[in-house]
Amino acid sequence: MRVNQVETSEDDDHRSSLVDHGRADKDITETSSKTRSSAGFSGSGGGSVSGSGSMEFQSPYPDQVLENVLENVLHFLTSRRDRNAASLVCKSWYRAEALTRSELFIGNCYAVAPRRATARFTRVRSVAIKGKPRFADFDLMPVNWGAHFSPWVTAMAKAYPWLEKVYLKRMSVTDGDLVLLAESFPCLKELVLVCCEGFRTSGLAAVASKCRQLRVLDLVESIVEDDEVEWLSCFPESQTHLESLVFDCLDCPINFDALERVVTRSPSLKKLRLNGYVSISQLYRLIIRAPQLTHLGTGSFSASEAVATGDQEPDYASAFAACKSLVCLSGFRDIWPDYLPAIYPVCVNLTSLNFSYANVNAEEFKSVICNCHKLQTLWALDSICDEGLQAVAATCKDLRELRVFPVDSDEEMEGPVSEVGLQAISEGCNKLQSILYFCQRMTNAAVVAMSKNCPDLVVFRLCIIGRYRPDPETGEPMDEGFGAIVMNCKKLTRLAVSGLLTDRAFDYIGRYGKLIRTLSVAFAGNTDMALKYVLEGCPNLQKLEIRDSPFGDGALRSGLHHYYNMRFLWMSSCRLTRQACQEVARALPHLVLEVIGYDEERNVDDSVEILYMYRSLDGPRDDAPNFVTIL
Repeated sequence: MRVNQVETSEDDDHRSSLVDHGRADKDITETSSKTRSSAGFSGSGGGSVSGSGSMEFQSPYPDQVLENVLENVLHFLTSRRDRNAASLVCKSWYRAEALTRSELFIGNCYAVAPRRATARFTRVRSVAIKGKPRFADFDLMPVNWGAHFSPWVTAMAKAYPWLEKVYLKRMSVTDGDLVLLAESFPCLKELVLVCCEGFRTSGLAAVASKCRQLRVLDLVESIVEDDEVEWLSCFPESQTHLESLVFDCLDCPINFDALERVVTRSPSLKKLRLNGYVSISQLYRLIIRAPQLTHLGTGSFSASEAVATGDQEPDYASAFAACKSLVCLSGFRDIWPDYLPAIYPVCVNLTSLNFSYANVNAEEFKSVICNCHKLQTLWALDSICDEGLQAVAATCKDLRELRVFPVDSDEEMEGPVSEVGLQAISEGCNKLQSILYFCQRMTNAAVVAMSKNCPDLVVFRLCIIGRYRPDPETGEPMDEGFGAIVMNCKKLTRLAVSGLLTDRAFDYIGRYGKLIRTLSVAFAGNTDMALKYVLEGCPNLQKLEIRDSPFGDGALRSGLHHYYNMRFLWMSSCRLTRQACQEVARALPHLVLEVIGYDEERNVDDSVEILYMYRSLDGPRDDAPNFVTIL
């Protein structure tokens, strides 16, 4: 499952965890008493008047007046981080902020119990919940680890019958959960399931049939089992409110006639992403019925039924040309390059192009990209080669985000993209803000050039396939390249490092990466000092992901002063011992330390396979499977 392709950003710069509010309870008590003592009025104008024949007057409930004013002001505060800060001022602000929060974001479903969240925030209309950590995408976490949606939907059903939006990422969702959701929230307008699993098409049928005001149903990189229920037939027979329908991750046939009827009955539909069982001729029938689309996922984009029967094929180019509002194009599964000219008419207006499933060569790709002068977001496979990236650099001067994924992640082969493509992008796309780049070789010079040419980078993720690969031209570690990135890219909040790296690279990160919130490390570092540099030097670090690196107990202990400020720490295949993990658990009782996959018979040396550590207001969870030991 190529779920890393759907991440927008794991930094969540404007989203702070609900756990931050848990610290407020104690801190604000004293402040609130001071506020009350100074909140009254005194003097002849309106406080208290004393003397013979006088009457006492006191302004009624001054705190209530203050809270009413605060509520009106806080309605205009949209940043979650700002709201969290406001809630820490005093008890009145704490209450007012809770009463005015309509959007609830839970960065870790185990960081707070559902009952605590729903008890505090009573007027929520939109809920976003994240479950498993990101490394679960790479099969580094055993199946059935947890992140169940059931306790959350049960609590929300009682607390928020008016709920309108639900966003879930890496959660375990059952058909029963979807049925309860559909029955409990008659006003539900948006349901987005990203990288979720555990449900079937019958669960989708319940949502389609019961949520009559549904505007958004997006299934993104989720695993959906097919129990042969025709869920697309369950949408209302009357005109629907659908604005977005995404099901490109479904690996099963769909009822096309039902889909066509849904599209026809959805005049507000702007976003439609189809799965690989929709042919190009069926796509043609859909887009001529929905020329108002702004986002389109094409499905298979391979040979149509007309080719097999020898019939005349439809004019695909004319159908695309009629979609005057189309700005985002994706799909192209099982692509037949002969059909690529059909999309030429819309390329001139595209701001986003996702070719991450289109295995096209450089020449085929260049025929498309040369028309995409407005492009801001591009995802592609490395089959486009350095030559394709050079074409991007020459054409897409407004590019802000680039992701290049590998067709083959074999460590032994020489990949089709390299430092040549990266340097071309840095020279031609100076507005770049985010890059994810998979390659088999990279040089320090190319990374340094990117740091200088693209100073506005916020996300830099360079994944050099293969373990401990140095600069192929100099034989030196990649320290200076990553050092230049953190020194020259002052806005950087997310960094992924790879290749041969020594402790010096981590020293650079600790000294200059002051805004970094998410750091991913694989096969890197010399000693425990590397991690110490990061934990002592990066005050904004929220998420730290480490795999297959030589960091041990000393590295783990070096972060005791900072772990309460982090959302989580993940360490797998490192050099940790159970004893050191236990010491950290005793020193930081409000953190949850999960040792995953610990096998006492196999790990006779007391080593830990996986450590997942996170903060929680409610202590250890009660649904841990037997392969999880909570210290």
